[in-house]
Order: sequence, then C-alpha cells, then structure tokens
Amino acid sequence: MKLRQGVAMTTTEYGAVLLDERSGSYWQLNECGTIVVEALAQGRGRDAAVERLLEEYDVGRAEAEADVAELTGRLVEAELLAP
Repeated sequence: MKLRQGVAMTTTEYGAVLLDERSGSYWQLNECGTIVVEALAQGRGRDAAVERLLEEYDVGRAEAEADVAELTGRLVEAELLAP
C-alpha cells in the first residue's frame, strides 16, 4: 500500500496532515498514525508499521495490529491509500 497519487503528506508538530489534492479534503494524523502512514508511504507494508509502533510505544502486538488495520482501512475507504 502507498499513498495514492495526488495525496500529499506534511509533518507537523503533533503528527502529520494528509491532503487530497483532488478533493481538497485533509486528514490530521497523530504521532501513531504518522508512523503508520510513513511506513506505508515508504512501501514497507503493514507489518513494518506494526513493528515501528511496538518499538515506539508500550503496546501489545494485537493492539498495534488492530490499530494499523483500522487506520489503513479508513484511509483506503477515503481513497487516500492505493494498493
């Protein structure tokens, strides 16, 4: 999965913002969401995103996997991620 063409990501003090240049809509991401999207944008996949969350936060694997699945599902639904 990767960011769809026409979706820009800009990091902020609190995470990141995704801008869909096609529609003008945007998503604000917290630090955890930013880690996930950065891993996906680099072509590293969901497993790498889970590993990054496990490295950065005191969270169990099941919770990290669920969080990554939920966020990626929402971003696919919003057509911000491409397979």
